[in-house]
Amino acid sequence: MPLLPFLFITGFFFIYPILRVIIFSFQSNEGSFTFSNYETVFTFPYNQGLIGSIKIGLYSAVIAAIPGAIIAYFVESHASLRFKRIIAALNGVIANTGGLPLAFMFIAAIGKNGAITKILKSIGFDIYAGNFALGTFNGVLLVYLYFQIPLMVIVFSPAIGILRRELRESAASLGASTRQFWLRIAAPLLAPSFLGCLLLLFASGFSAYATANALTVGNVLLTPLQIAGLLNGNVSASQLNLGKALATMMIVVSGLAVVPYLIIQRRVARWKSV
Repeated sequence: MPLLPFLFITGFFFIYPILRVIIFSFQSNEGSFTFSNYETVFTFPYNQGLIGSIKIGLYSAVIAAIPGAIIAYFVESHASLRFKRIIAALNGVIANTGGLPLAFMFIAAIGKNGAITKILKSIGFDIYAGNFALGTFNGVLLVYLYFQIPLMVIVFSPAIGILRRELRESAASLGASTRQFWLRIAAPLLAPSFLGCLLLLFASGFSAYATANALTVGNVLLTPLQIAGLLNGNVSASQLNLGKALATMMIVVSGLAVVPYLIIQRRVARWKSV
């Protein structure tokens, strides 16, 4: 009985909408079964939008994972309890900052007339001398790192607890060097959690919408932006369910990323309980 409200909310607000999206993605305007929506998904420009979303999710995850893991290690291993709480609160705010506020912040800082851009110009360095622009793929990738790195710190910090002081002392007493400790003990222990966090970062970058939309106004080919365009009426009369097909493809890709993450986390939890 206590689970009934949770099951109802989950079913009505999560499972039911997903099922409707999937069902309608296989329907034509007349309601008949068709694969035409998915045939369109794999043609230009929608296939490039899917590739672009996968690339920005993968790139932002890989680039953010390493510095985020390093920051998490030094904070958890060397910082005081008060400093840990400050960093946790700061990361929580930054990781959840997005959309128009984040886009405006970067435009005001490193836009063509941004404060940092003017300071760099005054010392002879123009970041816009080449092909860089906030409204391009690389610009969006740079902005994504703003919330991806703090997110990595948040999700990876609990894993640092595996590296107890006793492990280091035991390894040292057996003659292991610092390099051997990290290669043979720390790395294998942290690898499952690190990979799981990497997959979570990919899902975050892959599905992000508001920030990219505010920066690019749809100029970069990303699936979330294409879905928004279709929902706003930018679709031919014969493809009213095309947006649902694109959303289904995002569900599939996100599921492929999240499922291994859940499996890895379950194995890590099982290992900790042994």
